[in-house]
Amino acid sequence: MSVCACGSELDFADCCEPRINGSAPAETAEALLRARYTAHSVGAVDFIISSTHPDSRGDVDREATARWAERSEWLALEVRSTQKGAANDDAGHIEFVANYRDAQGRRQAHHELAEFVRVEGSWFFKDAVAPATDPVRRAAPKVGRNEPCTCGSGKKYKKCCGAAA
Repeated sequence: MSVCACGSELDFADCCEPRINGSAPAETAEALLRARYTAHSVGAVDFIISSTHPDSRGDVDREATARWAERSEWLALEVRSTQKGAANDDAGHIEFVANYRDAQGRRQAHHELAEFVRVEGSWFFKDAVAPATDPVRRAAPKVGRNEPCTCGSGKKYKKCCGAAA
């Protein structure tokens, strides 16, 4: 018995495996998202493709998806927000972060806003976009190169603390 990669703390056989092997449908958009994440962790590329809406499947590069799934160590799924996507809805949006370690051993975070639709009772991944991020703003005013150093030495910034920068 193994714990499911989706973060539910349930056994894989009782959680995402029935969705991935086709023996049970995803009841909600979030259940499909979790199964798709788990499919990446177990290399179930056929499920990743079949759970993509037919209108969007042409955008899926099977070989690149398989490489990404196989060469990554899937660390954790973080569902940040859900809008609709319940069992009685026909559409839903989920913001999530898939944390993984890439082939070079670097930690990565795949952050997206995913759109899901239900067609004839089955949920499909439709599309995704990267969420908007706020620009980084400097908290303190920028020190000019010719201004006195902020450390109080009396030297110009460029000859003191700015010399290392």
